[in-house]
Amino acid sequence: MHTVGLVVYPGFQALGLAVASVFEYTNLFRGEKVYQFRLVSEDGGPVMSSQSFSVNTDRLRDWTYDTLIVAGDNHGDLPSPSLVDYMRHAPEHARRVAAICTGGFVLAAAGLLEGKRATTHWFHAQQFRKRFPHVLLDEDRIFVVDGQIWTSAGMTAGVDLALAIVENDFGLETARTVARKLVVNQRRGGGQSQFSALLELDAKSDRVKMALSYAKEHLRDDLSVEVLADIARLSPRQFSRVFSEETGQSPAKAIERLRVEAARLMIETTRHPIEVIARETGFGDRERMRQAFLRAFGQPPQAIQRTSAGSVLAL
Repeated sequence: MHTVGLVVYPGFQALGLAVASVFEYTNLFRGEKVYQFRLVSEDGGPVMSSQSFSVNTDRLRDWTYDTLIVAGDNHGDLPSPSLVDYMRHAPEHARRVAAICTGGFVLAAAGLLEGKRATTHWFHAQQFRKRFPHVLLDEDRIFVVDGQIWTSAGMTAGVDLALAIVENDFGLETARTVARKLVVNQRRGGGQSQFSALLELDAKSDRVKMALSYAKEHLRDDLSVEVLADIARLSPRQFSRVFSEETGQSPAKAIERLRVEAARLMIETTRHPIEVIARETGFGDRERMRQAFLRAFGQPPQAIQRTSAGSVLAL
């Protein structure tokens, strides 16, 4: 049996508790108790969340753990020095040590992330880098695995982290079944971006929003300036000017970003060949997609495909 401990401390973000359901439903699906889940804190007893309700916890030191996960808070504040010190030695006793969101600050303060790849909530990335400059932070990831240390982005990314743990322990089909049970649309790969290109473009006028929405639904089709301008009911020249003013990007660059994001998602969540993904996302051929990936990520689609396939199963 795998004992999983979720470490909380005063002011913890309540959404972190959602990981408990992943392990609960894994037990139900497998028909046996393969995970023993413990909600723990430094001293045990009631611990107040950021939303002013408390949860009852066991004392951290009373148990041994296969996996120890540190919940985050809303600000990146650290818990007591003694809890940080306990986490410093956690890898000596636990097979996996993980953090959700700003729980990564705790692992970094404990020295567990020195020279390691990690992620955290994008909103706190700048603060994290200033405080822990020797951590190889990549805030544009859902979760990151580096040896026995696992870190995730904020909020619901903790569920993705927990599903990845289940996949590592019991295989992809179990993780997929649990995800369906939890009504999670799909288990996102660790390499998937925290950001949405469509959201980042931040169009203001209805005309540009309408063109972007059309583009997202028709990535396989011709999305030239002329086509998008017609959707927006503007001349191509007017459309290009308004689009650039509102989004800070040219229409061509924005469409490439949407296509790259869609292609990356397909790479991480399907087994389609690169040629098929290039066609379905509007690149037409693999070389055009390759060049777009190099511009966006500094690596070709095949490298992301290999990372996605091996990131969890490599442990």
